[in-house]
Amino acid sequence: MSEFIAGPHSRELWEHVEPIIKDIEALPFIEQLSDGSLDPKVFVHYLLQDEVYLDGYGRAMAQLSSKSSRNDDMEFWAGATSEAVVAENELHEAVFADEVFAPLVKEIQQETAGTRGLRHGERGSDEGRDAEAVIASPTSLGYVSFLMATAALRPYQVGVAGVLPCFWVYAHIGKVLMKKAGSNLEGHPFASWITMYDSPEFDESTRGAVAILEREMEQATPALRAEMKAVFEQASLYELHFWASAHVYEDWTTPMP
Repeated sequence: MSEFIAGPHSRELWEHVEPIIKDIEALPFIEQLSDGSLDPKVFVHYLLQDEVYLDGYGRAMAQLSSKSSRNDDMEFWAGATSEAVVAENELHEAVFADEVFAPLVKEIQQETAGTRGLRHGERGSDEGRDAEAVIASPTSLGYVSFLMATAALRPYQVGVAGVLPCFWVYAHIGKVLMKKAGSNLEGHPFASWITMYDSPEFDESTRGAVAILEREMEQATPALRAEMKAVFEQASLYELHFWASAHVYEDWTTPMP
């Protein structure tokens, strides 16, 4: 059971998606990330796709901030947009500057430059790397499009349910990774990423987001509550597929099963 549950409605949601959470915990990507055996190129590919995701995720939270009728919610989503997205992008840059990972960034960008897909934001050169356009994988594009459309076009409460799994699932998996990896991460190639998602700051943000969801579900009509539950489940499935697609190095040339 999750430590971030804020009441009966968030408890019901977590229990509803628990089979999805178990599937995430059992992914080879998670197992190899925790024991340090993950292919560094797969990890860099994942982080590049995470940059695409964070762009859309930040925009979705900005939509929630503008749509909320409560000042405290507006402040929360605005703060989450700047703090979470900026902090993770800073972590990405630190990883990409590492001598092990840095050569892989350009290699992956060159490999994917000719694939089909949308280019998310041309990024100019910076101190850490020659940044080029990152092409969203099919799963990344689907997840980002889902979040942005949900936040923009559906009721505020439903938008909250859409962005919450990113907070909640990542916080949970961060603790799973720490447990699997052990307390001593010295020399672990992915230590900085693992510890970021098992931090008091991220836990606090997750509790804040879950508390907003709990309040909104308590006040919602049964029909709206059902819609929130469905969107929460869909976003949780996207979390599962996002990690799974990173492990198989998904791009627009990946054949359909």
